[in-house]
Amino acid sequence: MERAHSLLLNEEVLAQLSEHQKAEFIFEWLNHLKKLLPVTERADVKLNQRRLVEQLSVVLVGSPGLPTRWLLAHCLALVYRLGDSLPSSLMVERCNDIIRSRDDSPSGLPTRLAAIACLGALYEQLGRMLIGSFKDTLVNLLKAMKSAESQGRYEIMSSVERILRGLGVGAVQSHRDVYKAARTCLTDRSMSVRCAAAKCLLELQREAVFLWTSELDNVATLCFRAFEGSNHNVRVSVAKLLGTLLAAAVEPRQPTAPRQGGRGRSSLEEVMDLLSGGFLRGGGGFLRASGDMLKGTSSVSKDVRIGVTQICVVLVSTLGGSWLETNFPSFLSLLMELASHAKATQTPGDAAVTRCCVSFILRSTLGSLLGEKAQINAAKQLCVTVASQKRAIDAALTDGNVEARVSAADVSASQHVLVCCLLELGGLIQGLGSTAAPLLTDTTTALLDTVVSVLLHPASSARLAAAWCLRCVAMAMPSQCSPLLDRCSERLVAMKSSPEAVAGYGAAVAALVAAVQHCPLGIPQTKGKVVLALAEDLLRSASQNSRISLERTQAGWLLLSSLITLGPAVVELHLSRLLLLWRCVFPASLREQDMELRRGDYFTWQVTLEGRAGALCGHVVCGLPGLPALLRSYGGSVRCASVVYRLRVYELLALLPPHTYQESFGLVMNQLVSDLSSQDNLNQPQCSDLTLLPPLCHQDDLPLVGPALGPAHHRFIEEQLHGYSSGGGALDHDAFSLCQRGEDVPAPPPPPAALTAAAVRLFGTLFPHVISAQRVKILEQFVETLNQLKGQRQQNVQTHVCAALCSLLKQQGSSRGSLGPEDVRPPALSLLTGALESASPLLRCLAAEGLARLVQVVGDPGFTVSVSLLCFDRLKAARDAASRSGFALALGALHRHTGGIGSPQHLSTCLGVLFTLSQDSTSPEVQTWSLHSLSLVVDLSSGLYRPHAEPSFALVLRLLLSTPPTHPEVLYSLGRCLHGLITCLGPDLQGEGASVSGLRSSCLVGCGVMQASPDCLVQARAFSCLQQLHMFSPPHVNLAGLVPALCEILLDYSMLDNLCSSFLCLRRAVVACLRQLVQREALAVSEHAVALVKELPRRDNNQLDVTIKEVGLEGALFTLLDRESDPGLRRDIQETLVHMMASSPISSKLGHWLKLCKDVLSATTDGRAPVETSQEDEETDSSRDDDSSTFKARSESSGPFKALRWATRRFAMECVCRIVAQCENADPAHFDMALAQERRLHESSDFLVLHLGDLVRMAFMAATDHSDQLRQAGLQTLLVIIRRFSAIAEPEFPGHVILEQYQANVGAALRPAFTTDAPPDVTAKACQVCSAWIASGVVSDLRDLRRVHQLLASSLAKIQSGRDPSSQLYNEATVTMETLAVLKAWAEVYIVAVQRSELKEGADDPDASSSLANEGAGSESGGAGLLRLVQSDLSTLSRLWLAALQDHALLTLPAEYASQLPAAGGSFYTAETVNQARAHYASSWAPILHATSLWLHSTGFLTSDDSPANLSRPATPTSMGRTGSVDAAKSPEDINTDRLHLILGISVEFLCSPHSKDQMENIISCLKSLQALLDVSWPRAKIGNNQALSVELLSVLHRLMVTRESAPVQLAVLDLLRQIVAAAQEHVREKRHSAEVDDGAAEKETLPEFGEGRDTGGLIPGRSLVFGALELCLCVLVRKLPQLSPKLAGTSPTGPGASAWTLTDSDCRLVASALCVLSELPSICSPEGSVSILPTVLYLLLGVLRELVHQPSTQTGLPGAPAAVGAGPGGGASLDVVIQATLQALKSVLTSPMSRQEKSQGAWNVLLRSALNTLLRLWDAEDSGCVVDQVSLLTATTVFLLSAGPDVCTVEPLHALSLQRFASSMAAKDPLVVSRCLQLLTSVFQAQPSVAVPYIQALGPTLVRFLQKVERSRPQSPEELQGVLEGLRAMEALIQAADESQRPRLVSIFLPLLISFLLDENALVSAPATSRSLHEAALKDLMRLGPQHSTVFRSLIRSSPHLKSRLEAAVRGNQESLNPKASGASSASKSSPSITLKTNFL
Repeated sequence: MERAHSLLLNEEVLAQLSEHQKAEFIFEWLNHLKKLLPVTERADVKLNQRRLVEQLSVVLVGSPGLPTRWLLAHCLALVYRLGDSLPSSLMVERCNDIIRSRDDSPSGLPTRLAAIACLGALYEQLGRMLIGSFKDTLVNLLKAMKSAESQGRYEIMSSVERILRGLGVGAVQSHRDVYKAARTCLTDRSMSVRCAAAKCLLELQREAVFLWTSELDNVATLCFRAFEGSNHNVRVSVAKLLGTLLAAAVEPRQPTAPRQGGRGRSSLEEVMDLLSGGFLRGGGGFLRASGDMLKGTSSVSKDVRIGVTQICVVLVSTLGGSWLETNFPSFLSLLMELASHAKATQTPGDAAVTRCCVSFILRSTLGSLLGEKAQINAAKQLCVTVASQKRAIDAALTDGNVEARVSAADVSASQHVLVCCLLELGGLIQGLGSTAAPLLTDTTTALLDTVVSVLLHPASSARLAAAWCLRCVAMAMPSQCSPLLDRCSERLVAMKSSPEAVAGYGAAVAALVAAVQHCPLGIPQTKGKVVLALAEDLLRSASQNSRISLERTQAGWLLLSSLITLGPAVVELHLSRLLLLWRCVFPASLREQDMELRRGDYFTWQVTLEGRAGALCGHVVCGLPGLPALLRSYGGSVRCASVVYRLRVYELLALLPPHTYQESFGLVMNQLVSDLSSQDNLNQPQCSDLTLLPPLCHQDDLPLVGPALGPAHHRFIEEQLHGYSSGGGALDHDAFSLCQRGEDVPAPPPPPAALTAAAVRLFGTLFPHVISAQRVKILEQFVETLNQLKGQRQQNVQTHVCAALCSLLKQQGSSRGSLGPEDVRPPALSLLTGALESASPLLRCLAAEGLARLVQVVGDPGFTVSVSLLCFDRLKAARDAASRSGFALALGALHRHTGGIGSPQHLSTCLGVLFTLSQDSTSPEVQTWSLHSLSLVVDLSSGLYRPHAEPSFALVLRLLLSTPPTHPEVLYSLGRCLHGLITCLGPDLQGEGASVSGLRSSCLVGCGVMQASPDCLVQARAFSCLQQLHMFSPPHVNLAGLVPALCEILLDYSMLDNLCSSFLCLRRAVVACLRQLVQREALAVSEHAVALVKELPRRDNNQLDVTIKEVGLEGALFTLLDRESDPGLRRDIQETLVHMMASSPISSKLGHWLKLCKDVLSATTDGRAPVETSQEDEETDSSRDDDSSTFKARSESSGPFKALRWATRRFAMECVCRIVAQCENADPAHFDMALAQERRLHESSDFLVLHLGDLVRMAFMAATDHSDQLRQAGLQTLLVIIRRFSAIAEPEFPGHVILEQYQANVGAALRPAFTTDAPPDVTAKACQVCSAWIASGVVSDLRDLRRVHQLLASSLAKIQSGRDPSSQLYNEATVTMETLAVLKAWAEVYIVAVQRSELKEGADDPDASSSLANEGAGSESGGAGLLRLVQSDLSTLSRLWLAALQDHALLTLPAEYASQLPAAGGSFYTAETVNQARAHYASSWAPILHATSLWLHSTGFLTSDDSPANLSRPATPTSMGRTGSVDAAKSPEDINTDRLHLILGISVEFLCSPHSKDQMENIISCLKSLQALLDVSWPRAKIGNNQALSVELLSVLHRLMVTRESAPVQLAVLDLLRQIVAAAQEHVREKRHSAEVDDGAAEKETLPEFGEGRDTGGLIPGRSLVFGALELCLCVLVRKLPQLSPKLAGTSPTGPGASAWTLTDSDCRLVASALCVLSELPSICSPEGSVSILPTVLYLLLGVLRELVHQPSTQTGLPGAPAAVGAGPGGGASLDVVIQATLQALKSVLTSPMSRQEKSQGAWNVLLRSALNTLLRLWDAEDSGCVVDQVSLLTATTVFLLSAGPDVCTVEPLHALSLQRFASSMAAKDPLVVSRCLQLLTSVFQAQPSVAVPYIQALGPTLVRFLQKVERSRPQSPEELQGVLEGLRAMEALIQAADESQRPRLVSIFLPLLISFLLDENALVSAPATSRSLHEAALKDLMRLGPQHSTVFRSLIRSSPHLKSRLEAAVRGNQESLNPKASGASSASKSSPSITLKTNFL
């Protein structure tokens, strides 16, 4: 195919191809030429023009197919337009000659058609250049049309349309001729010719003014005739034509040549008269209409009425929304005249169609053309119409002489008007949602009063429509539901004696109650009780007055049905009363039933049956046996009631398990068979195919029947064509449909039709449970009945019987059930094969599906083969199209349900048959069905089909290129085949081989052919094929061509989408394709869409280019989203936008997306848009003036969008939240103002923080809107903004944050949510925002904060005061939600206030004060000031918090403890709403728990007298804040204990099993609550005293540690563990102390043992606190350092956590915390217990130390390693924490009092010696690659020496070994080690003599030698200097430790050493800094020590002259060179050594 891509046709390649390949090659060349010519240089075109024209002429005479001829025509015209246009007239002449020729050969027709197409294209492109030959051409074409067949007529009409488009006003002299020709074609027998004629006339009317002036009446009549017998496409085309003409007549365009004498502008009344005439009289002539009038029949076909309806829609859509807004009153009154016309409503069926048509016109115009403000005005006008109708009827009824004044006709006429108006009013209000609130408050229209007044109308349909309208009001504005219910209930009680009032108000109450299922906020529980009482009263009083018995019975059961929609929770409460009512309605026994049958008249039976039918809406009993007798007795009088009764029985039995009515199977089955096939029922209006069959057919097969069955939003108007003989669906057929769940107006079918459908469903359920013999009999009876009948009656029964059989097979197939014995198969097969030959396409679809399911259910391979052979045989034998199409489809369906026919041979046979059938061009129907079947085989054969793919592609392409345009259904099925073939090849399409490349080209050619089709469904199929191809082989789909094509269709406003369902399918396909494209290539798609606008040559693209030019494809999609009503399409558009947003680069497109969302959000027509700032907000500071002024919302939108609806604007807000979330995972500069500003200077990126003003504006606009849903979204966005931006500093004003400037805006956005009429869910969300704002710390000035605080305070006051139950609008659960939201918000504020005040107290030094705190004189920082704000309400809050916690605790009890729940409910929930309340408590309890704990912590558990805690029922909504007398007797101790157990219970219950969905915040809140409790002495004592509780807590914490990897959770767990251990320590200490006091000090030996282990030392797992704590510590240590465990040691030396050197900061903190707890454990044991755990504790401590001191050699040279002592050389910064913790823990263990207890001292000493031995052995590194951290080991050894005492340390060989370690460290090469060693030695020398003396004796000489060496080798580095200075300190300590007698000798050694460090005045100047520092330090020491030991000093100076001279020189030199800097440096090095321990362990 690539060789076809050239300017000239490659004739060499063409010659080598077969015939079919030639056609494909030529099509591909023409397709390429079409794209190539416009971009080729004009000179090149002229150069090749002659050759090109020759080649194109060859194609022209070569019999081209339809798509090829259109392409050929286009290319030929392009060549002449872009090249030399003079020879074009020769080509025109040539084409005319071809058309004139009489060539009747098969090849002649395609050539003639191609010539006709070429003429059209030439004139379209060249226009007036060819005007000379126009007259001849037109005459020739019109002459040819007289003898042409349908294809020719179609092509001529299309060509004339193009000629007119090209010539424009130039063709004016021939307009009449064209009009005359088109008139004939408009009523042609071929539907496609009618469509072409309509399009031609549509083009003609652009210039031919006479069409919409003088000829308007004739054209209208002609169009009405065109509708008769038309199909969907014709109706759409003709409606578009006449609608456009009428619009031009009403609002004339400026004609190009003004004409005189013609009819001028028509008024709307004249136009509507014309349409009314068509609607009432149809398109027939005068004689036919007169004859019908004489007969008294109406012969207007439904086709015409539906066509007229569509014309109305086109008329209004063409005139536009603003025209409709202006002229709606008159348009409505004219429509209502039509709706109430006697001729339009002669029969119930006619009336139903008329109402349906009028409703469709109103919905399609008001629903899609008007913005919200205009819709409100339209609703007012509808209201006025309703009121005027009602007044007219009321006036007539109240007049004395009723009979004379009001006729049935008047009532009937008014009822139709009222139904249409009320249903549309309901639809408008439902769409407007809460924005419709102004409608209800407008007193001029008094909407509610008007609608309620209709409830008393004499006609039931008007009453039900009013009830439905009220239901819509309640759904749109849930706050209206309760008041309306009260109002209707009161009227019902007051007017119980009026039948109309009972029926009307009963229906209204039922509809309002049913609306509650759509309102999450619900209604108060008491309303349900009121409704039940009403229903009981009506049913009881029904028998009192026979005049209204029927109405009361119906109303009573209707109310009960609506009550059941409130859900199980409500029904459960009233179940006993309901059961009693049901029981009363039915006979108690068979005897009673027989007695009933013998008495009563037809009226009592009518009432009884109505009552039982009503009761059966919720219950069942089989009262079927008496029905035949009743019908015999009373005939038709009770027939209707009996039908309804049977319907209810069937519906109910289908829902029940069959075994519950097993004994009645025979009875029910007999009745079913009778209803499905009985002779009696054939005269009754039966169920139409359209409602009965589609649910049983396969959805993929339904397009075969026609587009009317497609999923379209106007489907209901088309349904009227096939509708029921008794009229379409209507509310008054079944009042109980008011209670249905759907949101659309229910349209229940007439009862007989519904009965048939219910019988079909029940038959499928019941048949398998009947005995086998009876099953065979039933089916044979069906066959026999069918054989006896003929004609229409036979078809009716056949439809019902096949539907029942298919229902059975469908249910059995899905449940894998069996059909029964083999005898069942023949009659079933006979029924289905008979239906496969039916004339009804829908029945054939059903039968094909049924046959396949039969094979599936039987599941016998032999039967499968026999059925497929049967199909083959019938196909060979049959000649009629119906049979062949039916059996062809059956072959495909067999594949669908049997997983493909097993053998390849069968597949080949099947394909052979289908291939043959699909080429039968004599019958398009057979072609369509067989190709559809082929597509099923392709889809389901998968890999097996691969060998057949190439011939299939060839066939599909051949047919695509040859099928005439008059059969779009064939093209559609070909598209399905192509789609299946692409899927079959799948990823193979990416291959590069010649065959794959050929197949891929075939795919693209096929898609191109379908794209060029004028039929929408075929185009839709083309796009889905391209989408599939893009999925498997993206590079081969050309986006540059595809995206513009998609955008053109999507945004083509000339198509009337609300009229044309196929266009809806096309839009769906387009959006689905776009959605897939943007997932991969969003940027490319956007660019192609924008490029399209620049090169779009259209006349009507006003809307398209302006939208895309201004706001890109994304903005156009937002516009489309606003116009669409189809939920699936809306969802796809939203997903496309989300993908585009996610795929677009944030940095470059951020501003574009935010501006787009802002434009969408501000596109409202509402003049009452909110104004942002009030005066009090503006007084803050003048710098914000400009900001505040821009914040005032505009009253009218001036952006690119006009009047968008609230749902679209809400989606824009959701998009804003998505953008913020997207930025969180992107560049950190999005949330850093300083960084963003800096980066913005150097690069073109965009950052979110720079758009903060826009974000706040958008959130404000949404939060203050009139739509509640939009308010919710706005508040949510505000919450996101506060959370993400509250901490970002303002670079220009240090100490401030950027959100501070918006505090006025935040306050203004929140204020409306706290008004009295705000819905509770909005208030709850606003509370969340308030708490986030206060807690964020943005506002530091309390005066500013008070505004938002005041809102929360008002909410608190509101929940305290309680609510009057009578004024309650919503369900009690909403009070719970709002109350808990307020309490949660206060809790969050209190938590933050406490945390800040703690930070403030902890930050004593000014550096640590909060950066956000405003230090100005007039304001306080957030801490203490905020706490004081909360403090005033704390006593109330604490009570409410405790009450909420108690509620939550009760509600979390398992189901078996339900009996313990309070009967009346809790503090904030009622018993009835317990299930809804649980969810609200679950989302609020955690912060409340934390706040309560903090409050108890602040009070120290001291109960003040003025606020006793009511714990059993602390605060109810009505008695909140008052104390009860229940707990007056409780002591403070009991109260505190209850509180403690409440908090502990909630925490432990949650922490035991926190679900994975529970947020980490809740877990952390729990842990922090417990920490706050344990910080107080009283609860600590309680927990310490109760060991079982402590152990339980530890096991919960242990589980949490194992299951949660979050570092904050694990750290909190260990903090809590430390507190629990501390509580136990205090408890043990207290008991020991009290025992000592009691027993006196003398008897200490005999004291009982306190602490765990007692006198045995045993610890019991599961009961021991120490054991639990050990487990937890071990868990942490082993998880972080697996080397500690002998089992895990060495498992993965390089793995994560295997070495201490891989730990993170948080891991280090965890390990340190665990070690701290570990060291405290011995102190809570008895002496024996401490001996039990000491080995474990020491093992773990030394194990951790081992891991820390054996450093990998790779770690020793790290450049950034800190030099802190304890971290060792090169250690990590955070490891320093762990080492210090280890040493501290070691010291704690060594100094434990247990080590000194007599009972345990010996054992302790032995274990400590062992530990010391282990420690001293750690110097010997096991691994040669390790470096030992000697400093830490020396420190640990020193801790032992100083803390463990001589009994442990002076024992040999430990003593010798430790001396050796010190000596080796003193000789170490590392100056750091030496320095630290000497520092530690100083501590040892200062210890008790028994420890110090041996070390002084052993190491003193070494120390002196070390200092003597310094004179020879002075220190070169600060580290060496530090070592020398530490040596001097150690020497001093040694002197201090010596006896008085020995000191002079030691001083006499020390002083010469000091003098030796001195420098004389010459050396001092040139000495390095270290020598100078040493000199100064030595001199200072001499000055200090000399006077102390003056005697020794003097004698030394006297005896050593050289020392004296050196000292004098040094002093002299020091005085000369003394300078502040030097002395400062030396003193700094002296006073703060560079290595210090942070904690003194020694």
